[in-house]
Amino acid sequence: MRRLRLIPDDTHFRFMWLRRFAFPLSIVLSIISVAAFILIGPQYGIDFRGGTLMELKPTSEQTTVGSIRSTLDALNFGDVQVQEVTDITSGTNILVRIQQQPGGDEAQQRVVTDVRAALGDTVEFRRIEVVGPRVSGELAYNGTIAMLLAMTGILIYIWFRFEWQFAVGAIICTAHDVLMTLGFFTLFQLEFNLSSIAALLTIVGYSLNDTVVVYDRIRENLRKFKKMPLTELIDRSVNETLARTITTSTTTLLALLALLIFGGSVIRSFVAAMMFGIVIGTYSSIFIAAPLLIYFKLRPGALSPDEDKPAGPTGSEKPATESET
Repeated sequence: MRRLRLIPDDTHFRFMWLRRFAFPLSIVLSIISVAAFILIGPQYGIDFRGGTLMELKPTSEQTTVGSIRSTLDALNFGDVQVQEVTDITSGTNILVRIQQQPGGDEAQQRVVTDVRAALGDTVEFRRIEVVGPRVSGELAYNGTIAMLLAMTGILIYIWFRFEWQFAVGAIICTAHDVLMTLGFFTLFQLEFNLSSIAALLTIVGYSLNDTVVVYDRIRENLRKFKKMPLTELIDRSVNETLARTITTSTTTLLALLALLIFGGSVIRSFVAAMMFGIVIGTYSSIFIAAPLLIYFKLRPGALSPDEDKPAGPTGSEKPATESET
């Protein structure tokens, strides 16, 4: 039985030649992501802003977005957002977001009671989430701490497992992926909530896994080919892991695509961020993490004499400087 091969096992692409384009591109996109996050800001969900989120299912054709908005406006809750959402599994629902009310958690609970009384049997309450001001602040703080601890743990583990060049490269690569994903949330105004923090942490883990696979092969080849120029050695290592990397990313994306189509509106922003994170994580493990080792002088004075040649397959020739231990 033949195996499915998305990428041949014996590719010879010059990835390191492309670093002169990948690095400026990533720097520009990272700056744009940070600027957008600061100037525009993501669309924070109830988890971080506090307030009340309700998902309603109309029980009659007379119950529309307009009628629900008019009913809720009469309750004087301040900022009330009413949005129609549709997915394959549950059909058309109405999502209601009500701003945080002064008076603490008890005030938020009164909102639910008043809305239930006002809408009565015209809708079915499918989901209700209430987050008070104190809880939303704690969630934002804990989410930030979780990200920082994850990054610190990565730095310590890679430093202990490999060398300092690998550790710093992994941190820069992971930070790059997080910044890109935050920019994705901001530019597309996806709802940023606790599920988004979970998505970021998952992306960190996925990106790190890809990076460690490439780094581990580079370390093996450093021992095997002690006289090979560093750029050629890294290209060889990336090509040797390319089939595994692409196959893993593709199968994961297919699973996430099914969740995006059939999972409903509740997890849509989470899945979209995960899909983007997998693509950017695969890119960064090849075009950011690996080339950083060159700039960190992992093997001083061992640059390839022909690295200025255009990128492309190198054929099947073996480097003349190659020597095995």
